Amino acid sequence: MQALIQAAALAPALVPGSIPSPSWSGFDIPLPWGSLRIHAYALCILAGIVVGLWLTSVRWAKRGAPEGSVWDIVIWAIPFGIIGGRLYHVVSSPDAYFGPGFDGTGDLSLIPQIQRGGLGIWGAVVLGAVGAWIGCRRSGVKLSAFVDAAAPGLLLAQALGRWGNYFNQELFGGPTTLPWGLQIDANNPNFPAGLPADTLFHPTFLYESLWNVAGVLILLALDRRFNFRRSRLFWLYAMYYTLGRVWIELLRIDDAEQINILGITTRLNVWTSIFVFLAALLAFLLLGLKGRPEPDTVYLPGREPAEAAAAEAALPGAAAEDAQEVRDPDTVVSDSDSRGNLPDNQSGSRHASDSTEEPAAAPAGSKPGTDATASGTSGSTATGPASEAGAGK
Repeated sequence: MQALIQAAALAPALVPGSIPSPSWSGFDIPLPWGSLRIHAYALCILAGIVVGLWLTSVRWAKRGAPEGSVWDIVIWAIPFGIIGGRLYHVVSSPDAYFGPGFDGTGDLSLIPQIQRGGLGIWGAVVLGAVGAWIGCRRSGVKLSAFVDAAAPGLLLAQALGRWGNYFNQELFGGPTTLPWGLQIDANNPNFPAGLPADTLFHPTFLYESLWNVAGVLILLALDRRFNFRRSRLFWLYAMYYTLGRVWIELLRIDDAEQINILGITTRLNVWTSIFVFLAALLAFLLLGLKGRPEPDTVYLPGREPAEAAAAEAALPGAAAEDAQEVRDPDTVVSDSDSRGNLPDNQSGSRHASDSTEEPAAAPAGSKPGTDATASGTSGSTATGPASEAGAGK
């Protein structure tokens, strides 16, 4: 027993500079009917989602998106993404679920147990985009604008989520003598058979995490410089991620579906990364030929904010009122000018409508009632000083 204790104490010295295997993979929460296991893998995924959402919400708000719409979108995107990621993992690594060669010796009950690990990014992105599209349509915003805002946040979420593989001691690379080699417990089911217990492995989780963090900084810098639109930043994200995923995937030694294309047999994830890179490059170039959208807005056509739509709808009426206000003063000024240009006389020196005006004396020789008849006639046939002048003749 003493010898075992001494050997355990000397173990770190035997592999200097290595990354130690994790001492825990989660914790239990006691409940009246038992306990609830909280896995470190799930915590890493959750931390990635939180940080990615924070960065996405900041960028989304800066693009003039409606307040709170990011949550209306991700409430669809996240569940769809988790389901898609799990389905892709099951398809790309089917042996544990269906048995080697689909011989039926696998365990189908493992499929929903995502706490054990196993989320394929491509399934998460594809089905997550479907969920995001639903959320965008309901919120009245463009999916292309949202994925541009979300691309750096998505890469940041992946950087943190990859640490879940470390706590599960899974998806590591081949043996290495590098000082940053990863220790794996020899009694772990993922430890390769036939290798010495002190074998170190490539920490592919760390490689991908660092690659993704660098990608976040690169995407943010490029977007600040070129101000990408029409989902071009998202396709740039896809190109960057797949470029790193190819060489990282080739280092891994975990079981995976092998695909033969043109006489080359390699992992399904490698071929997927190559095809996605080429498709993303083509989309990035074609969208670049269209230039910037006009108008540059995150809203779908006809789904602009209610305030702007109401103001636009009221514009013709407001213009008519303004025009009426302009015409009315012109009429008053013209009428006033015509009054001022008339010669002064007994009937035209003052306005007939003035209530304090005394009646003008009747001219000599006029018949009684002539003025009354003239006034009545002028009131029905003419207006203004001209009629008053005519009535005095």
